[in-house]
Amino acid sequence: MRPFRNMLLSVVVLTQAVTSPATAAPEKSTAAPLPLPTAAARLLAQAAAAEKNNDLLNAQELYEKFLEDFPEIGNQTSGAKKKLWDINTKIILSSLYTPDCILYTVEPGDTLAKIAKRFSVTQELLKISNGLKSDTIYYGKKLRIWTKPLQIVIDKSKNRLTLKSADQVIKIYPVATGENGGTPAGEFTITSRLENPVWFRKGEPIAPDDPRNALGTRWLGFNYPQYGIHGTIRPDLIGQQVSHGCVRMRNKDVEELYVLVPEGTKVTIHD
Repeated sequence: MRPFRNMLLSVVVLTQAVTSPATAAPEKSTAAPLPLPTAAARLLAQAAAAEKNNDLLNAQELYEKFLEDFPEIGNQTSGAKKKLWDINTKIILSSLYTPDCILYTVEPGDTLAKIAKRFSVTQELLKISNGLKSDTIYYGKKLRIWTKPLQIVIDKSKNRLTLKSADQVIKIYPVATGENGGTPAGEFTITSRLENPVWFRKGEPIAPDDPRNALGTRWLGFNYPQYGIHGTIRPDLIGQQVSHGCVRMRNKDVEELYVLVPEGTKVTIHD
């Protein structure tokens, strides 16, 4: 009879385990994920349509409104931010006339270099936004010039570089910073700009086309010897603290930044 008694006890214990409120499994929620609010979906659709039609100013306004009205909707918010950042840079690089621009008439004796220096912009930006194929300009030609100063803010703890204009975030780029906090914190100024820079490694010049050249395709040097922002031959390390102290960017990102920021641009680096 003992086996039967043991079986009976097992049934009783099992029954108690199933019916006991303390051990009952929690009920799974059958509620469907909340859909994107109608107003949010409408804004995103309108912004995407404006962007597709190359109506950049309208797309910028719509993405800004979406992010202001719906700041936390997961992937939708992060995606809208990236769209807005790309549109912001496209507007600066475009021929569109905005309140942040002027139309300048070329005067006798003007050169592209003189105009760029006078208005604190890069020659590259002047050429791109005005459709110039060379540095040659002629008296009487009207040039669209971006006049709102840009500045750079680097957050070492998050390995990100923010390009700003006053309080407006133009774009945020991922970067690599110095190992063990090796990138100096403080306020600096861009004092040199080089395309396809030569890298000097222990006194040996490494040519721009040499696969060992760790500077990538662009160099933006600080008023702090041997430190600056540059490209990389190791894009897989972007987002980490691995450099000898300089700020590394993906080559396509530093090439874009190079066009946007002239000598004299303020750089602030935070721990």
